[in-house]
Amino acid sequence: MSIIDQYLTLPGPSKGLYKEKGSKFISYACPVISWDEANQQIDQVRKDHPKARHHCFAYRLGAEGLDYRTYDDGEPSGTAGRPILGQIDSYGLSDVLVVVSRYFGGKLLGAAGLAVAYKLSAASALQQSRPVIKKLKAFFQVEFEYEVMGTLMQSLATHQASVYSQNFSAKPQLVFSLPLSFDEMDLDKIIASTLGCYTEEINGRRHMTNLSIKRLPTKPPD
Repeated sequence: MSIIDQYLTLPGPSKGLYKEKGSKFISYACPVISWDEANQQIDQVRKDHPKARHHCFAYRLGAEGLDYRTYDDGEPSGTAGRPILGQIDSYGLSDVLVVVSRYFGGKLLGAAGLAVAYKLSAASALQQSRPVIKKLKAFFQVEFEYEVMGTLMQSLATHQASVYSQNFSAKPQLVFSLPLSFDEMDLDKIIASTLGCYTEEINGRRHMTNLSIKRLPTKPPD
């Protein structure tokens, strides 16, 4: 199975508004990366609109979009959260939360009318923002001798690796990244071109005399 190393998300928060038969639907869309973060945003929306009768929401998380949730907050089942999620999906987004706060206008909209209203209100917020590509990367730390620093830097540039941080001390090291879908052969090529040998000579070895590479379990702190 191929690894997904990029997907669309929102660059920041956006808001929208939809009105129908006296009811006002205020929508809020924002990027989130976890349920805890989404929950904080939902709580904030509730505080911002304490007189709203309903605060319905949906989110989808992760590169594959497998983590999602919808919530109708007292509206008839399937008339709010699902239409909101449908709009997130129609834009092909993930790591995104949309909350819609409804101020009741006195007239019932019916199940079909509610579904349309929540769909259009979610769309009104999402339309205010242009999606961006979120790229997932694998990070590596390399320790090396100064004598190979020049060829290492050239090799990283040649193989489109991005240098994340550098520490030139008695034992110099740096952190670089590759797309999450990298091939182990890419590391062989980086090492081989740095040390001036054939790729076949590396054959998966990551600890050499003048250079040592290890993969980091998470993105290093900024």
